[in-house]
Amino acid sequence: MSSYQNFEELPIWKEARQLALEIYTLTMQYDFSKDFAIMSQIRRSAGSVMDNIAEGFERDGRLEFINFLSIAKGSAGEVRSQLYRAFDLKYIEENKLDELISSYKQLSAHIANFIKYLNKSEIKGNKFKDRV
Repeated sequence: MSSYQNFEELPIWKEARQLALEIYTLTMQYDFSKDFAIMSQIRRSAGSVMDNIAEGFERDGRLEFINFLSIAKGSAGEVRSQLYRAFDLKYIEENKLDELISSYKQLSAHIANFIKYLNKSEIKGNKFKDRV
């Protein structure tokens, strides 16, 4: 979509990938890793952010991409909510909570800005290239 040839080039996908790795690393800590339910859910949510960016890009249509970006943004919010729960359960320290909340808010803002860009764009996507 636009000047990007594949989703791996997208800055928001790269950012989501890095944050997902941070979540996986965080959830390997002893107390966190023993609570399978929250560990599994926060990992799935973090992965969902990057996966929905990728899937939306691969759909080759602007409106579908926007829809998947919206889902990715929602998953970023879900991760933030789960981070608060992890903090309440004393699985993470307040400084780590603040750092990750800030990072996920920034990612959500970047996704929202990309959605705004796509909403203003005339690009329809590769699946519409040959249509009049």
